[in-house]
Amino acid sequence: MMRGQEDQVHFLSGKKIIVAGAGVSGLAFVIALHKLWPPSIEPPVVIIYDRDVQEAVAGREGYSLSLNGLDRDSGLYALKQLGLLDDIIKLAIFRVEDQGQGKGHFTMWTHDFQPMITVRPKVIEDLPTAGMRIARKDLRHVLVEAASKSAEIRWGTTCTSVEQLDDGRVKLQLVKDGLVKTTEECDILVAADGASSKVRACLRPEDGLQFAGSVQFAGCAKFEGSLPSPLDTNWGGVLTGTGAACFFSLVDQDTLVWALSILESQPRTKYDNGDPQQVEEFFRQARELGKDITEPYKTIVDATDPSTTIILNAMDKRPFSHNMKTGHVLFIGDSNHAVSPFAGNGANLALKDGWDLAEQLCMSGNLAQAVVAYDKHSLPRAIATLKTSHWRIKVGHATGLGYWMYRIFFTAVGTMMRLFGQRESQ
Repeated sequence: MMRGQEDQVHFLSGKKIIVAGAGVSGLAFVIALHKLWPPSIEPPVVIIYDRDVQEAVAGREGYSLSLNGLDRDSGLYALKQLGLLDDIIKLAIFRVEDQGQGKGHFTMWTHDFQPMITVRPKVIEDLPTAGMRIARKDLRHVLVEAASKSAEIRWGTTCTSVEQLDDGRVKLQLVKDGLVKTTEECDILVAADGASSKVRACLRPEDGLQFAGSVQFAGCAKFEGSLPSPLDTNWGGVLTGTGAACFFSLVDQDTLVWALSILESQPRTKYDNGDPQQVEEFFRQARELGKDITEPYKTIVDATDPSTTIILNAMDKRPFSHNMKTGHVLFIGDSNHAVSPFAGNGANLALKDGWDLAEQLCMSGNLAQAVVAYDKHSLPRAIATLKTSHWRIKVGHATGLGYWMYRIFFTAVGTMMRLFGQRESQ
């Protein structure tokens, strides 16, 4: 809210805002709106709808994600703005220390786990770390608890379609528990319902996901004893030069997530990890495609829980700016700019989208001003992330001369970074 407006009626005072999706971006928006709203002004009523029942959410989130603190567009900076950074830091799987302790860093390895480059980013002011890994379920838990203090979350309810009314309001078709159909109207709908957004499909049916050219075989490996080295201290990817690449990261002290990727011309058909034949074929292909990766790859695949296996098609889409076509429906996170796992930045974008949209709504004199200002923040970083994602797909699956050029380059840069870091610490 701009100074001098505290004694005025805000254009959202007393209005109803519905958030479709209790994902990272939707929850961050609700928390930010509550934090930024002037206490002297009547707030809007905020309701969140999410398709999952609350108890089932964690079961779909058995993986970890990256949060960085490289700049003011980072996820860690957004968490600081939200007042949740200390709670999140306590849950870190890996934390990048400012001075570097030889652990908790993103590393690129050769097929035999020889490090080419270890990234030790510099932390920006006011942040305790330059980056971290966190289990997605832990991040969601913190966000849900914080959002629940200022908004009602109605679990097990899906927004299936949207209609814009003549008076500017929005009418939603809702389905609860897959059976009960209802309708509800609101003044603003924040679409945060993910990459396969049903809201976007209604208003922008031509704006679907695009196949990014890579398929991943992924799963979670469980270990009763110590996790295999070097994946117990660092996370990152393996480049083989054969067209296959593999990503590894801890989820918790006993679990390691891995994702072997290859290039393909078309996305794979849906995979069912409840079908024994499909699961058997999954493991056969994972072992064959990753045969050039030395131990502990085989040990990790052998330790993988079949119920966690999944085949992911890398899908993404370009972000779009808001206009009269979207009206009072605002898109944030993956519903606007879906990114594939290769981006490594989805959660950071989601957190900042949530904060920035709330901030612009609070500061602006009307909805149109808020949306224009929000797009100026959101679009550039989403476009940059999309470009980075496509570059990583190209690098990760390089073969022949291209692979060796990347390998030499990364090794040289990694050596210089290590030597420079040693001099700084002396």
